[in-house]
Amino acid sequence: DIENIDVPEQAPYFEALGAALAAFEKGGAIGENLFREEDSGFTFLEPLKDSEELVTFNTVDYDKAGDGDACILGLDVGSTTTKAVLLRTTDDKFLGSVYLRTNGNPVEASRKCYEELLKQTGGAKIKVTGIGVTGSGRQVAGLYSMTNGIINEIIAHAAAAAFFDPEVDTIFEIGGQDAKYTHLTNSVASDYAMNEACSAGTGSFLEESAFESFNIKAEDIGELALKGDRPPNFNDQCAAFISSDIKNASHEGISRENILAGLVYSICFNYINRVKGHRQVGDKVFMQGGVCYNKAVPLAMASVLKKPIIVPPEPGLMGAFGVALELKKRIELGLLHEGDYDLKELIDREVKNEKSFICAGGAEKCDLKCSINRMRIDDKIYSFGGACNRYYNLRYNISIDAGEYDYVKKRTDLMYKKYAPVHHADEKAPVIGINRALITHNVFPIYYNFFVNLGCRVI
Repeated sequence: DIENIDVPEQAPYFEALGAALAAFEKGGAIGENLFREEDSGFTFLEPLKDSEELVTFNTVDYDKAGDGDACILGLDVGSTTTKAVLLRTTDDKFLGSVYLRTNGNPVEASRKCYEELLKQTGGAKIKVTGIGVTGSGRQVAGLYSMTNGIINEIIAHAAAAAFFDPEVDTIFEIGGQDAKYTHLTNSVASDYAMNEACSAGTGSFLEESAFESFNIKAEDIGELALKGDRPPNFNDQCAAFISSDIKNASHEGISRENILAGLVYSICFNYINRVKGHRQVGDKVFMQGGVCYNKAVPLAMASVLKKPIIVPPEPGLMGAFGVALELKKRIELGLLHEGDYDLKELIDREVKNEKSFICAGGAEKCDLKCSINRMRIDDKIYSFGGACNRYYNLRYNISIDAGEYDYVKKRTDLMYKKYAPVHHADEKAPVIGINRALITHNVFPIYYNFFVNLGCRVI
């Protein structure tokens, strides 16, 4: 009943009707050849197989656990997958490993890892002297395991790479939802970068794109991609728009194998452009992370960089292996103490999430209002989370003078007190106003002393 609105009967198929009318006006008669050869909208890349000589895939032998073996357990709780390694401390041998889905529950994923490792020991009476935890879920998993061996991923992956080759100076690590670049100097991480909000250069991008477009599982991508002989260049395409490029490639008749190879290339371009950026690529490059089980990915990276790449043994377990190595080193240095962990007890441990609360800020009068999680373990409640270490320190009775580490305040005192002391100028002196911002903020003492020595009053 609204005036001036007309909905024609043909409205549902206006586009088709318009196409037909345009064909009458502009089209020509259809001859015998219904299809016309045209150039592709894509440029094309080298087949992945052409880079096989640039990539070295290494392997490792597992040993069997025996009675009395002293072990350290490394746990890498990632956003997509959780990995665990059982390491014998006397010779750093792998005694067992697990690789499974996190499924959004770090505690249950950790529990399943412990169950599987216990099975792999074959009933041997081993002694677990430490549990090292890394990955995005390390705080939760570390609390569940009641260990203080919580170590970040950069250090863990660096320790694992340096173990296999002390000369490694560059690590490319691609996980399920994050990607990291690390530069090593003398086996120590000296520079690193991590992807931000975008997941286009990660395993989930590849997995979801392949499954959504071709119903292909992650473990089948590599074999098919290696069959591609003319991969289209999707460049470092955004995950939100890659499906339209895949459809366009399909409409052009580009094979499924070539499209998958193009997707593999895409995550490598994204990594190089958005994670590594302008940072250097050294003489010895390691590529690790669960994505490297797909052999097509290291081949694509080598093809793009035109440099040799080494894939360490069990690339997806390098975080778990590295955190075990790092924990062993810290125990040997006396930075951490040995423990005695019973896997059966860990498996049976009762854990329940409690209601979270907002941090009041404490003596530091912090106003971030962090949401703090709480977990009940064996009838005792533990708090964790937030932007600082407040609740970790409370749990381990660590006393920290926050003022001692307030380097912003120390810098401010140097700039506005020590190097720009209060000067009482003549009331009739010219007044100079200096903005406390940008460049003038960084070099304030220079401006201040310059004008004061000219007899001015600085505000």
